[in-house]
This record gives sequence, structure tokens and C-alpha cells, in this order.
Amino acid sequence: MKLMRIVGLLCAASISVLPANRAFSQEKTVKIGAVVPLSGGAATAGVHTKAAIELAVDIINNAHPEFGDFPLAKNAGLAGLGGAKVEVVFADNQGSPATGQNQTLRLITEEKVVAVTGAYQSGVTLTASAIAEKYGIPFVNGESVAANLTERGFKWFFRTTPIASDIAKIYYDFLTDMKASGVKSDSIAIVHDTTEYGVSVANVITSAFKEKGKAIALDIPYTINATDVQGQVLQLKEKKPDVVIMIAYTSDAILYQKTMQALDYKPPMIIADDSGYSDPPMIKAVGKISKGILNRSSWSVGPAGSPTALIADMYKKKTGDDMDDTTGRAMQAFFVLCDAIDRAGSTEPAKIQAALKATDLKPNQLMMGYKGVKFDEKGQNILASSLIIQLQDGENYVAVWPKGSSQKAPELPYKGW
Repeated sequence: MKLMRIVGLLCAASISVLPANRAFSQEKTVKIGAVVPLSGGAATAGVHTKAAIELAVDIINNAHPEFGDFPLAKNAGLAGLGGAKVEVVFADNQGSPATGQNQTLRLITEEKVVAVTGAYQSGVTLTASAIAEKYGIPFVNGESVAANLTERGFKWFFRTTPIASDIAKIYYDFLTDMKASGVKSDSIAIVHDTTEYGVSVANVITSAFKEKGKAIALDIPYTINATDVQGQVLQLKEKKPDVVIMIAYTSDAILYQKTMQALDYKPPMIIADDSGYSDPPMIKAVGKISKGILNRSSWSVGPAGSPTALIADMYKKKTGDDMDDTTGRAMQAFFVLCDAIDRAGSTEPAKIQAALKATDLKPNQLMMGYKGVKFDEKGQNILASSLIIQLQDGENYVAVWPKGSSQKAPELPYKGW
């Protein structure tokens, strides 16, 4: 009887210890969900985004004092949570709004993530973030620029990237400067897909230019993942616009450049709206026939030894590719999210939400060329900014505008091949 009582007491003691150990283990790992397109038409961008986030996890979980003022770099893990490590659970949204929604639901209800980042395409971010909003889980986006994402009255959605209205202003100011220097830029065409991203950006640019008294001469929509764009290119060739603004994901961007070469069409100026035109596979596939294409970006490698140069080197060693603007913006959003979790000192969603609202990061604390990160009441970073870059040699983009941030002067007209 005495022996049985001792055994019973030992069992009770072991049972009481187990939950405490389990809680301790969970506290030492902060699980974050990342919804990215690992298959489908935007898979290359998703794969590179995944690699960028994995690199960010390494920087956060291990001490990197060489990164200077970067939040979370000096210590190993999240100091605000006793050195807890960050773990990311990736989910493939397949470039589908419905799949993105379902995968976000799975991450929240089954994987029990404390926050979510993603989802690259604006249309997927639209549905995925709606699920996070429903469950009261912070969702931080770094790549989607559709204007309506921060116009829904959401309380749990935060976006670090420049948005369509910022981009429209950049394009207008750049073209105004080019005109002042003698470059003809009166007639403008916009070519865009019919996704949430393509339509939203095209509409915002059109409206913003109209407010300035400058009408868009030609609007050419097309269906994403196109197999033939000869009709669209022939329209451009017939109308002869001074400037063509291209809004396209990777596979479509490649197809357009090849079709332009096949039909011997070279507009005087092409401005690409980041996205597929920043994706390394696009540059590898058609960079040599796209010399002189302009693009928007918030990423710059920076001088040797700088934090951005260190990140670029680490990323190149990891992937074999150069860091690009899209993956850089995704990585920056992830850093911002983890910084908020660290400052919250908690994995409770409401405390992370409060920390995100209080975010006030300075340029020296960022890897992207923003003026800082500070969210307005809609969750939009009011300090996001961009510059204009150009693929002058067909292999590497260089900053060409504005003058204070440029490495070289713009080379016009568009050379192509």
C-alpha cells in the first residue's frame, strides 16, 4: 500500500511537470506563418521570397553584431522573449486567392502561428489577410501594392511597401524631370494584367496622372499567364506611345520582351512596375534583349561592408542569385514583424498588434531604402519610398533617379537588343 502511494505521488508529480515543460518549450519558439507562391506562374518570386525570409530567420536567431543598428541582429533570438527563436511555417498559395485563403486558415487554426506574412500577389493578399482579420492575427505584408488593401478598415493588417499612389507619383515626377531634360514623354501607354494588382495599379496611375492634367493615351489589359501577346504588342507598335508602363508578373514579362523582339518593336521608353521585371529569372531569360528598361525599386546593395551589402552577399551565397527589390521588400516586412514581437515581449496577438502600431524605425534600422517605417491608422507605412533603376547592361540594375540617390544617369532611348 505504501509503495503504491509513493508511485501515485510520483506519477502526479510527473503529470504536473509536463505542462510546464511544454509551455517552456513553446515559449522558446515563436511560430510565424508565411503564405507565398511556391508553385504556379509566380513560383520563382515565391521561392526567392522563401529564401529571403529564411535568411532573415538566420540573422534573427543568431548574433550578427556586424549589422550595426539593425533590430534583432546583435542578440541571438528575441531578447524581449528571453532569447526565443523564430520558426517560420511556409504555405504555398499557388498564386490563387482561394488557396491563399485556405492556407492562411490552416496556418492559424492548425499550425497555431502567432502572426502571418505574405502573400506577394495583391489578389492573394486580399483574401489571406481577410482570414487573419477574422481570427484577430497580425498580418504584415511587404510586397503587395494594390491601393484597396489598406482601405478596408482592417485592424490587423499592416503594409510596409510603397503603394500604388506612391508609385504613380514616382512615375509622374520622373517623367516630368525627363521632359525637362528634353526627353519626349507626352504619350503614355499602360499594359497590365487583369489581376487585383494589375488593375489597381493601372487605375491609380491613370487617376493620378489625370489629376495632374496628363491623360493616359492607351490602356491595354491582358489575362495573366498569357500564351500570346502579339495583339497587345502590335497595338503599341501602331499607336507609337512615347512611354510604355509595363505591369506584369514574371512569365508574362518574359513573354512580352520576347514578343517585342520578334515583332521588332522598341518603344522610346519602357518603365516596368517592379514585380516580374525584378525577378532574377526574367533578367537571365531576356535581360540581354531588354537593355535600357527602367524599373522602380526600394532596394540598393549599398557600399561594401554595409548591412545591405552583407545581406546581398549572404543571399547570393544561399541562392546563387542577386537580391532583388521584391524579395528585399518581403524580407523587410518580416524584420518589422519580428521586431514588433520582440518589443511586445509576448506572442499574444493583441500585444503584437499594439507593438506594430507603435513601430517607428529609422532609415539606419532598415535594409530597404525607405525613409523609415511608421504605420498610419489604416496600417500603411507612411515613410515608404522608391527610386528608378535601369537595366543598362542587360545583367544588373543601377539606380538612375532621383539624382541624389542615383549611381548613373538614365540612358535613353530604350536600347532593347
